[in-house]
Amino acid sequence: METSTSVTTTPETITTAADMLQEQVERASGFFTGAARYFRNAVPVILLALVILAAGILVSRLIAKMFARTLRRSRLDKAAAGFLVSVVRILLYIIVLIMALSVLKVPMSSIITIFGAAGLAVSLALQNCLSNLCGGFIILFSKPFSAGDTIELDGTVGKVQAISILYTKMLTFDSKTVYIPNGKVSDAKIINYTASPTRRVELTFNIAYSADFNKACELIKGVIAENKAILNDPAPIVRMSGHKDSSVAVDVFVWVNNDDYINTRYDLFEDVKRVFDENNIVIPFSQLDVHIVGNNGGTIG
Repeated sequence: METSTSVTTTPETITTAADMLQEQVERASGFFTGAARYFRNAVPVILLALVILAAGILVSRLIAKMFARTLRRSRLDKAAAGFLVSVVRILLYIIVLIMALSVLKVPMSSIITIFGAAGLAVSLALQNCLSNLCGGFIILFSKPFSAGDTIELDGTVGKVQAISILYTKMLTFDSKTVYIPNGKVSDAKIINYTASPTRRVELTFNIAYSADFNKACELIKGVIAENKAILNDPAPIVRMSGHKDSSVAVDVFVWVNNDDYINTRYDLFEDVKRVFDENNIVIPFSQLDVHIVGNNGGTIG
């Protein structure tokens, strides 16, 4: 037994479908017409915002270059000048961005809220970077050292190559490049060896108790007098500084220019050893006497 289903199409059904189709077409047409009208009205504003953005970036770069040129003519440290130029450039870019957003009729309250939220998020995510940034400000404006100075910092001795926003770059005497975060630099003990144009060389020589102390001092003074790198003011000091277990300690303090420090230190060690040997001034060294007791109670050695 077969069952057939028939759909009856009436003029009313056709009219209803046509009306629905026409309504959808009108809605779509209205949407695209509205979108076209919106973009047609918005294009000039968008183009104006892009022009302001491009022109603002160009002007910001020109202002940054003029600012950098002005700082180069001043006595400001090069590292501090570069740091200030970077900060000024970033601030100018932010101002240009705000101007472009204002042209797009973005409410100023919304802009401030966006920048505030972004700043809070960045500050929470980059706490260490902000600490290094603040440390960079402290270093550049308190100036405990400058680029080119020889310093001891965080257990590292070397010459400062550059002071950037986040790191201080140092070159050690064995040609290793070390980057130290500015946050640590601002909290660390810093020894600046080149803050003063001169530096004192401090050495200690040990001579035997049997040696002629006065003669040894005269020999050391003769070596100092022959060394042209050693300054006469302040006057060199050669004095006995202690009685050790097997030697007499003689301290030698002389002043030199910073650039002569290393060579003078080596020269004094070498020259004093040479004149001591030539004049039979004994430099004692550690000795160990061993006594062996034999089976018969006698001592051997």
